[in-house]
Amino acid sequence: MAGTRRQSASARHDDARSAVRGRRRKRSRARLVLVTALSLLVLVTAGVGWIYLRLGGNIETFSSDGISDDRPDAAASKGENVLVIGSDARTGGNSDLGGGDKSDVGRSDTAFLLHIYADHQHAVAVSIPRDTLVDIPPCRLPDGSWSKTQTNTIFNGAYSMGQTAKGNPACTQNTVEKLTGLRVDHTVVVDFKGFSELTKVVGGVQVCLPQDIYQRDLNPNRTTRGKLLFAKGEQKVAGQQALDYVRIRHGIGDGSDIGRIKRQQAFVASLIKKVKSDGLTPTKLLPLADAATRSMTVDPGLGSADKLLSFAMTMKDIDLHNTKFVTVPWRYQGARIAIVEPDAHALWAALKVDRTIDGTDASSKEAGGKAPDETASAAPSAAADEAFSGDGIDVAVHNGTTVTGLAADAALTLKDHGFTVTGTATAGRQDHSTTVIEYGPGQEDRAKTVARLFPDAELRAAATTGIDVILGRDYADNPAATASAEPASVPAEVADGARSADDDLCADLSYG
Repeated sequence: MAGTRRQSASARHDDARSAVRGRRRKRSRARLVLVTALSLLVLVTAGVGWIYLRLGGNIETFSSDGISDDRPDAAASKGENVLVIGSDARTGGNSDLGGGDKSDVGRSDTAFLLHIYADHQHAVAVSIPRDTLVDIPPCRLPDGSWSKTQTNTIFNGAYSMGQTAKGNPACTQNTVEKLTGLRVDHTVVVDFKGFSELTKVVGGVQVCLPQDIYQRDLNPNRTTRGKLLFAKGEQKVAGQQALDYVRIRHGIGDGSDIGRIKRQQAFVASLIKKVKSDGLTPTKLLPLADAATRSMTVDPGLGSADKLLSFAMTMKDIDLHNTKFVTVPWRYQGARIAIVEPDAHALWAALKVDRTIDGTDASSKEAGGKAPDETASAAPSAAADEAFSGDGIDVAVHNGTTVTGLAADAALTLKDHGFTVTGTATAGRQDHSTTVIEYGPGQEDRAKTVARLFPDAELRAAATTGIDVILGRDYADNPAATASAEPASVPAEVADGARSADDDLCADLSYG
């Protein structure tokens, strides 16, 4: 009996010890899981920190000191505008890819203004040809002084202002804001090396050539045709070959910069398609960001890894069909390119109010992609209470003030009343207080018809063959005089020439 009691006591003791050991094993396992989780968290956090540190170390910014104080209103548009500049600067190893002197002046090889609509479902890139004649406003020079306004000069000259090897992106930004009347929220400069590395990271980009391309097509100074660089048709390119593709100008179409822009737009569309097909996952996005930031210069607003990546992610929901590419309305003026008004103004005005290429309202997610109200009537102009027509009357419009876009506004009003606008330009002086209508011999009656849209204007006979309107401050200060309907969509010529990122890769690859 006593033996039985001793065995029961021993058994209870063993059970107790087993229970303690079980609890200890559970606590040990729990501690192991916790320590493992914490270790992983530390490793992941350290890894992300290292990635951000690496990306942040890659990013170079240009000084905001060169950005003008005289800028368009930031609240005027709900969308965002990003100026993208392709630099052919030869610094930082770029001469190995693009050739040329390492100490040469930095130039802009290509530029486009990317408008991201407020609904974050649409985007359009507007290319500005480098030989476009524009007004370059005052820009900061390396010695801290500011240049004087340069009129009727090539757009590419803005990036070279100051004659430095790295170029002047702030001056290009000032020029684009002056040209468009749109606030540029961010500016990004990508050089040869950055572009080349980017195409390698994505595994190459699919392109199409309208014909066989040889070395002389890339370098017209060659005395022989050289070896074949690209065979006609579709192919994948990366690195140096991708760079050669977007730089080809001669040997396709009329050899113009306009044709090259078409191929560059097709290339960027194909690059976007490739990135989206791979997916914007961290494993894909971070190597892409690393490659891009290593040879990228941005404005201070994008000068950190988190800002840059956050901005990139805001575009993830824009599908390929709603990503459009157009070129600013243009025409040849000798060997240069002139901007066609009022068409260009209509394009900028549509972007300002977040109207898409087809006129859809994309000003907010709540807009629901509504089409414009076709029955909406234009606001009447100052002298529009009596019906009249300007049919058969040619008028040139000059902006005699410093108010951006005034000549284009007046041109729209004139066209609305049937007048033919032969051109818009900046007047020789920009201190006109009163609008003047100058007319040549036999043009007085027609000038009086023009004056019905400018009731406070001074009529003046002059040594001219036609009719010139020089807008004064009185026109700028009179809202009723400048009132005209904002276009519901961009001009038909621009819309018809638009490219979508999902278009046929081989379509419309040259001009002339």
